[in-house]
Amino acid sequence: METNEVIATPPNAYLRGCASRTVLDVIANKWTHLVMCALRDRPMRFGELTRRLGGVTQKMLTQTLRALERDGLATRTLYPTIPPRVDYELTDLGRNVAGLLDAVLVWSEQHTAEIIAARQRYDDRAAAERAAGPTPHSP
Repeated sequence: METNEVIATPPNAYLRGCASRTVLDVIANKWTHLVMCALRDRPMRFGELTRRLGGVTQKMLTQTLRALERDGLATRTLYPTIPPRVDYELTDLGRNVAGLLDAVLVWSEQHTAEIIAARQRYDDRAAAERAAGPTPHSP
């Protein structure tokens, strides 16, 4: 007996062409990360988000919110008031991943000094190597 069943390959982000990479493209973005963490506790209006996220442009925030809405991570609710009011809020799926993103945010804040010190050591070492000139084994 023939079947037309298609056996789905489980997602594997290490493989080129895997759809999970498109998900990583969205959630690994700095502004996506910050917007999702900002929305974690409550819905916010566009202006609130702009003030909360120092340095975000209106264009970038709009693109980020549209991407989150498209991927089912956030919702946009328009209230028919004058002037119109729009709230952005995480969906259940968005809240699920926001917990992970918030942990990364907290980790980055806790380890900033260590990372900056490591960068400085690396830069100092690289500058010293450049000043010393080529080594016998360098190209």
